[in-house]
Amino acid sequence: MPRSLPLSCACLLALAPLAFAPGVARAGDWLDLSIVDRDSGSTLPEYRHRGDTWVPGAPGHRYSVRLINTSGERLLVVLSVDGVNAISGQTAATEQSGYVLEPGQSAEIDGWRKSMQRVAQFVFTDVDDSYAARTGRPDNIGVIGAAVFRERRIRPLPPPPIMLPRSYEGAANKSRGEASAAADAAAPNAGNVAESRNAAPQRIGTGHGESQWSPVDSTTFRRASNRPTEVVSVRYNDVATLRRIGVIPNWRPPVNRRPQPFPGGFVPDPPRGD
Repeated sequence: MPRSLPLSCACLLALAPLAFAPGVARAGDWLDLSIVDRDSGSTLPEYRHRGDTWVPGAPGHRYSVRLINTSGERLLVVLSVDGVNAISGQTAATEQSGYVLEPGQSAEIDGWRKSMQRVAQFVFTDVDDSYAARTGRPDNIGVIGAAVFRERRIRPLPPPPIMLPRSYEGAANKSRGEASAAADAAAPNAGNVAESRNAAPQRIGTGHGESQWSPVDSTTFRRASNRPTEVVSVRYNDVATLRRIGVIPNWRPPVNRRPQPFPGGFVPDPPRGD
């Protein structure tokens, strides 16, 4: 079971940005990400549609982003809401500050961080009233993402080199070259990442809600790589729009028109004739 622990907010020096293609949501490799409606207390259902994961948001409802570190390692999670870093308020980039989760830790991020003690609550609101739109950055409203980084570890000294006879040296080099080529072929191709071709308008965004007590501690974290180990994302819109574009199926139970042998209870009196 995940452990709920105090959060740590990692304030890191900015690293040189590295171009990469964000992947679609794939919870479970290192991090599980879900959205919780704080007014109803329920986790929003997820729908897969054209390569994206969607959740339906209710205007006016507060929400939190639930993060669960499913690994046995300490992780840094850079959280983006509507293309804005949830800690710094900067236009989101993966080299920015994030939350550090201990192995197996779960945490709910309730809002935009205003200080080490307080946040402004996340709330579903009209697009024009969203924090991103009000700060002149409306292009990425409707998506919540988390870039996950592993921590750099002190590695032991490498073993001494093995001296091979000359007759085997060429074969060894060939094997290493084949392994390298196979690894390159297996690497994800940024150009092949599928994107949803959705022309429906975005009806809701994330507002800058009321202030709330939400303390964190500061810590340090040295990334194992400039490139995220995993990027998890989820898109959201209102229920009516998600139904209209086919994300939420308009399913209705079939009407059974077959005659039933026992449709009622006792025998009623027949109607009186005139």
